[in-house]
Amino acid sequence: MTMLLFLTVLFFVLEIFYFRLADRFNIIDKPNQRSSHTEITLRGGGIIFPLAWLSWFLLSEFQWPFATLGLLLLAVVSFWDDLKSLNAGIRFGSQFIAFTLLFYDLHIFEMIPWYGLLALYIVCVATLNAINFMDGINGITGMYALVFLTSMLWYDYLHYPAADFMKSPLVFLILALVVFGFFNFRKKAKCFAGDVGSVSIGYILILLTLHKLLPDMAKGGIETNWHFEWILLLTVYGIDSMFTIFQRLWNKENILQPHRKHLYQYLANELKWPHLMVAGIYAGIQMIINYLVLSDKVKGYGCIVLLLLCGGIYIVLKRKLHLKIAQLA
Repeated sequence: MTMLLFLTVLFFVLEIFYFRLADRFNIIDKPNQRSSHTEITLRGGGIIFPLAWLSWFLLSEFQWPFATLGLLLLAVVSFWDDLKSLNAGIRFGSQFIAFTLLFYDLHIFEMIPWYGLLALYIVCVATLNAINFMDGINGITGMYALVFLTSMLWYDYLHYPAADFMKSPLVFLILALVVFGFFNFRKKAKCFAGDVGSVSIGYILILLTLHKLLPDMAKGGIETNWHFEWILLLTVYGIDSMFTIFQRLWNKENILQPHRKHLYQYLANELKWPHLMVAGIYAGIQMIINYLVLSDKVKGYGCIVLLLLCGGIYIVLKRKLHLKIAQLA
């Protein structure tokens, strides 16, 4: 309990210290055509996420050093991007290097052939940028990440009750998200995560997902049973991102350009639903999915059926909203 209190206070102090720096050096987010907010707000409050990971890293006897180096690289580049927009080459280059370091730490190079690695690079980079693009309204990144991490902590508690959870990065990250949420889960947010926050937490979620997804190491080699059900912990973000990309490609739009065509943006911007309500719906749906998957209520082909069902509901709902918004325009 003392450690939890200490970390919470530490993260509050670090966040408030950053706010003073951001205010002094004018690190702000100005509304634009893609924005779902209308007022100037401090940017980069999500810097607390890589700082929380670094705190765990220093106290964990330096576990996952290369993945941590990749996280710091992304945090620096993303923070730089928050200050001054960088070209895509620098951003994607840093992401490629970061995932290379992550793959090395998780021994992925030893597990799959080159064509599998190529596919994994594409999936990881695409997922990271999707998580970044989904960070568009108050509360959505913090709530979604909290659901992911608390679900994983709940799973570990059920299966490894004797473990010392104060040594888990999940606890450090959850506390950091609670602190960030104190300033962000508001009608008028004190700060936004910024690219440094959304990219950093996205990289961490991918790292933790891959760690759980990987086959178990056994004396006779590597088991062929990959734990693909862990991918479903990113179902809601994945479906909204994937189908929005398909929609924009169908309309012959540049998918790298800012837009307001995610389902959550329809709800928050066009229908004027409260940001926190939309964020809560996304987090709540993901929480239900996580419970079904991690408690083995849904497994095997049931996971595929669940994905298809969620995708079908999404398509119908978004189509109806699109027609309704067109009528209101």
